[in-house]
Amino acid sequence: MDSTAQSFMQLAITAAQRVYSTAPNPRVGCVIVRDGKIVGTGLHEKPGEHHAEVNALLAAGEAAKGATAYVSLEPCCHFGRTPPCTQALISAGVSEVVFAMLDPNPLVAGKGVQALRDAGIKVTGPLLESEAKTINRGFIKRMTAGLPFVSCKMAMSLDGRTAMASGESQWITGPKARADVQRLRAQSCAVLTGVNTILSDNPSLNVRAEQLEHEQAAQIAQRQPLRVIVDSSLRTPPESKVVQLPGDVLFLVGNPHAQQKQRFANSSAQICQVDTIPGGRLDLRAAMAVLAQDYNCNEVMLEAGPTLGGAMIQAGLVDEVIIYIGAKFLGSDALPLLNLPGLRHMADHISLKIVDVAELDGDCRIIAQLINS
Repeated sequence: MDSTAQSFMQLAITAAQRVYSTAPNPRVGCVIVRDGKIVGTGLHEKPGEHHAEVNALLAAGEAAKGATAYVSLEPCCHFGRTPPCTQALISAGVSEVVFAMLDPNPLVAGKGVQALRDAGIKVTGPLLESEAKTINRGFIKRMTAGLPFVSCKMAMSLDGRTAMASGESQWITGPKARADVQRLRAQSCAVLTGVNTILSDNPSLNVRAEQLEHEQAAQIAQRQPLRVIVDSSLRTPPESKVVQLPGDVLFLVGNPHAQQKQRFANSSAQICQVDTIPGGRLDLRAAMAVLAQDYNCNEVMLEAGPTLGGAMIQAGLVDEVIIYIGAKFLGSDALPLLNLPGLRHMADHISLKIVDVAELDGDCRIIAQLINS
């Protein structure tokens, strides 16, 4: 298609990018164009509310009749919390729909396109498919693989250390990097850590509006990601910040003693038993499947120590790593970034592709994709 169509589709994709999280739904934007002019723009903001197409049609009003709708995802054709968007487009009288990518949800997956064509509407696409897939990579993976898209966030010194031997780690990086972490948390369905991190650092793992550099920070922080603790024998103290702060908490456990569960009887924390592997450790793949299939998590942010982080990477469950590097040396006695046992030869290495490098007020952020994940 011509550059004008691409420009309109890019606007639809940009609208979708403005939303931090619509979980369990995908991020979607829509632009309505008539006679070469934009007459309506919409995005999907929250589950249960109008989808992007309906918001754009409402903005366009009567001008939608005979117009072209540019949508970053194939319009849905089934009843969920809201009616199908295909019917809204048909009722509005649009003459053409251009979509960026097909919906991987089996309930749609081409059926939306067919419903529009059956109604006599011209349908064109995909257009800017790779850009559209990037903003919904978590939704795509959950729909196609039954697993969430996992980003492993780590902070280290210039010599690859994450904490002093004593466990002291505040602060390796500065305020700008920490604000960026708040953005990542706000975009995630869940923040995942291990019990050892809880015991050593007592982290909050929440989105803090005062650190989130956004004009709508307070509103964004109202939706807290699910806080998930991998804790096979349920050793987390009930008075931990992660349990006491507002928001939902989920423990992924093996087979803890009844008295361990009883300690959380007066809390709102959920406890989910997951299959274990020899040695009593959790089956991490089964744990991720639980987050995707039972808790509808599209994107999971892993903020853990070297043991869980290394285990997740070696299990092939991490899609990308986000490493913040502080310009300081911590020394050879400090703790390593990851525990990756069994890598004895260069041929054993784990391959990554660096996709972004950024400077954040003196710190560095590297984003790299796991090639074989």
